[in-house]
Amino acid sequence: MSDARTQVAATVAIVDDHEAVRLGLRAACRDAGYEVMAETSNVPQLLDALGGRSCDVVVLDLSLGDGSSVTENVRAVLETGSAVLVHSIADRVAAVREALAAGAAGVIPKASPMSAVIGAIATVAKGEVLNNVEWASAIEADRDFAKAQLGRRERDVLHLYASGLPLKLVALQLGIAHSTAREYLDRIRAKYVEVGRPAPTKVDLLRRAVEDGILPGLDGEGGDARR
Repeated sequence: MSDARTQVAATVAIVDDHEAVRLGLRAACRDAGYEVMAETSNVPQLLDALGGRSCDVVVLDLSLGDGSSVTENVRAVLETGSAVLVHSIADRVAAVREALAAGAAGVIPKASPMSAVIGAIATVAKGEVLNNVEWASAIEADRDFAKAQLGRRERDVLHLYASGLPLKLVALQLGIAHSTAREYLDRIRAKYVEVGRPAPTKVDLLRRAVEDGILPGLDGEGGDARR
């Protein structure tokens, strides 16, 4: 057995209303060297268990049996300073869209191998975007997903900036002033707020660019990214 516990462990919490799922996730997380700070059947119980603390990742069941909404659950967890990885039955497209719009870092289907779930936790714990095909497909299939109405120049700025270029280099490549590039970026963020999909960080902007086809996902097909 490899000594994963010698590495810096991510801190994890689990919210699922099925005890067997919680126990399985807890065992797998501990085997991977993660510290499991809490495992509860709903979000209010999680908040009580954390007691004002945050953890790196909360693995959140998409549909809990307490009558709570996806949006309120995701936002309540985000307010603790924890990232949200939704653990979902893959065919719940509308709920997947809602979770991502509320700020979840990504979705991992419950049908995935446990090794894939552990890998997704590691990705989210590092602050990276989980560009898995399942949630990208869900967005593509859901015609009610509100895309931000970006102008051509705004799309150009988002494409370059979300691809990893510093804003100064984005401005240089587009032949505009750095202050102008900053104005475009502020406008882009404002437009995403207007459609209920805020993107305060660069990672969030990358996620939005993938969701809206401005940058390709893992399958290499980014919709209208070439326009």
